[in-house]
Amino acid sequence: MKICIACSAGGHLTEAKQLLPALEKNEIFFLTTKREDTLSLSKTHRTIFITDPGRNPIRLIKNIFESLAIMKKENPDIVLSTGAGIAIPSIIIGKLKKKKTIFVESICRITKPSLAGKLAYHFSDLFLVQWKNLLTNYKKAKYWGAVV
Repeated sequence: MKICIACSAGGHLTEAKQLLPALEKNEIFFLTTKREDTLSLSKTHRTIFITDPGRNPIRLIKNIFESLAIMKKENPDIVLSTGAGIAIPSIIIGKLKKKKTIFVESICRITKPSLAGKLAYHFSDLFLVQWKNLLTNYKKAKYWGAVV
């Protein structure tokens, strides 16, 4: 199975990398932004760099077009994300292309949902929270304990 792991650099990338042992028998590629930690990742894992939209509408549009081109070319079976904004276009495009979509809400989200989580929730086939009390915010979410 081909899996796209779409995540921002930093903590979201750290959480995504913790999922790798469970995914090792699959063909995996990362979709992320270019930073020191992701450049290091690209030495050990296939990594595709795209524009970080932040909260800038122009960069978001650029990210959407880049994500569309990558999803068309790579055609992953699953789009998995740990967040943040960089991942939202990928999750939405994956869902529109009828791919399985998985979002793992960050472990640092203990009492309230993230913005990325609130957006990805509507497009995720599997939405995981890592704290039971977040189940009240996300009715169709699953709690499997600390996933990462």
